[in-house]
Amino acid sequence: MPRRQGFTLIELLIVVVIIGILAAIAVPKFNSTKGKAHAAALRGDLRNLATAQETYFYTWQTYSADTSALNYKTTNGSSLTIVNATRGGWSAVATHPLSFPLTCALYNGTVAPVAPATTEGQISCR
Repeated sequence: MPRRQGFTLIELLIVVVIIGILAAIAVPKFNSTKGKAHAAALRGDLRNLATAQETYFYTWQTYSADTSALNYKTTNGSSLTIVNATRGGWSAVATHPLSFPLTCALYNGTVAPVAPATTEGQISCR
């Protein structure tokens, strides 16, 4: 009888196990990279908000609590809240639902800092 060409069941199972091991190593690294990307997006949103607030202040001599008045939009999925905005300063918090519990905050001027921000003009995350 001629012998048929192909893979045995054992060879196929070994390949599947090796692919599973590689996937188990790669998935946590991928999730970590996604978390870092979300954090970078939040920091970018707060930097862009700071620019929009200063542009608004230059025109109106006050800061705005309304993002539509600032003509400002966040990146996809991010949530940004302007906590306080007065003539003397502003504070804001940014979060991303996929990077829970990551929260970034920034404040500028004489308003009270919002956690986790502790230094004026410096973005802080936790």
